[in-house]
Amino acid sequence: MTILTTYKRAYDGTKLDPYPVESLKRVDRPTTFIDEERIQRVDQRAGGFARARSGGLGPSYQNLLGLFKYPLSRAQQRMAATLADKVDGPVAEHRAPGTDDPEAMARHIKATAYFLRADVVGICRLPPYAVYSHSQATGEPIECAHKYAIAVLVDQDWKTADASFGNDWISTSMGFLSYSTTAFISCILADYIRKLGYPARAHHIRNYQVMLPPILLWAGLGEMCRTGDIVLNPFLGTRFKAAVVTTDLPLAIDKPIDFGLQDFCSKCAKCATHCPAGAIPFGEDSTVVHNGYVKWNNDVDRCLKYRIGNQWGSGCGVCIHVCPWNKPFTPFHRFVRWTMTNIPLARRLAIWGDDLMGYGTPNQKNKWWHDLEAVDGVLQTPDRSGKRFVNSPTDRASD
Repeated sequence: MTILTTYKRAYDGTKLDPYPVESLKRVDRPTTFIDEERIQRVDQRAGGFARARSGGLGPSYQNLLGLFKYPLSRAQQRMAATLADKVDGPVAEHRAPGTDDPEAMARHIKATAYFLRADVVGICRLPPYAVYSHSQATGEPIECAHKYAIAVLVDQDWKTADASFGNDWISTSMGFLSYSTTAFISCILADYIRKLGYPARAHHIRNYQVMLPPILLWAGLGEMCRTGDIVLNPFLGTRFKAAVVTTDLPLAIDKPIDFGLQDFCSKCAKCATHCPAGAIPFGEDSTVVHNGYVKWNNDVDRCLKYRIGNQWGSGCGVCIHVCPWNKPFTPFHRFVRWTMTNIPLARRLAIWGDDLMGYGTPNQKNKWWHDLEAVDGVLQTPDRSGKRFVNSPTDRASD
């Protein structure tokens, strides 16, 4: 888009979404192979952080997990925690008039989510296999039979990402900026739908009953990428966190999208090159079939151990920062994004140009935060803050 069309979009009431989602190629199925007959529902206790919390990665990581060494992320986490029990509630006895038109209600719910400060929204039918089988907190079976899922994405902030290594002290706060905001949006949206007379439940960082990746795929919010069980959005890259509202409110659904990411990721390995944990695979075909679907074969435990035990900062999001899709929504980058999406031969050139332009290198003039570390309850200036690592395919092969 040009600057003129961007201006027109901002003031055109017919354009619901802040990004040009109408320009995306829609397909009948996600670009990742999914064998729905073979997929088994997953026990929430089998998730990486759940295993770390229960001691599955060892006592040192169990003890480190809840420390929140940076004070801002600790404050954000506590705020999100207040919404843990706000995900569900009573449904109004009578349904509001005018809520039985799926097309109109889908547009209305999206507009409501954008009003609440969502960045991208999509709707799909709730895949049964996206519902966890058992609760992490109680171990009890989970049942969620809602028909639809509304997925809400919130940007982690481009300017901060541009100034950060991805493994420095602001990293966890970037994640919890989006986690806490999506928790806020999803709880209000679910409560609003219940007041309209339809059951609805929020699923956010402090209280999930569903797995997010399959919902994001079917809701047309991205494709699976090299970093593993992560969905990449064409406008935000992986620089977002998500929450979901499941409901029986009649809604028109979105279709999955194809913007050439499977081919792009097969050619690009910037995330693997710079992953400080060496957890992301190299190679054009590093995918595996896992639980009935195809994913890139990343090492989840290595990733988790580094994120929890990082001595250079708080958490880690290096893969987010170095990805060529992590760009601001400027005319130049929109043009590059268009070429990466529509011209397969230009993808290697875009990756080369990304390196040539130095993208992914921290722009320190945009740094606004203080480097602080909580040690035994006392804030101190840490000895080090972030580092860019460089790996090669032989590094992973030799482990």
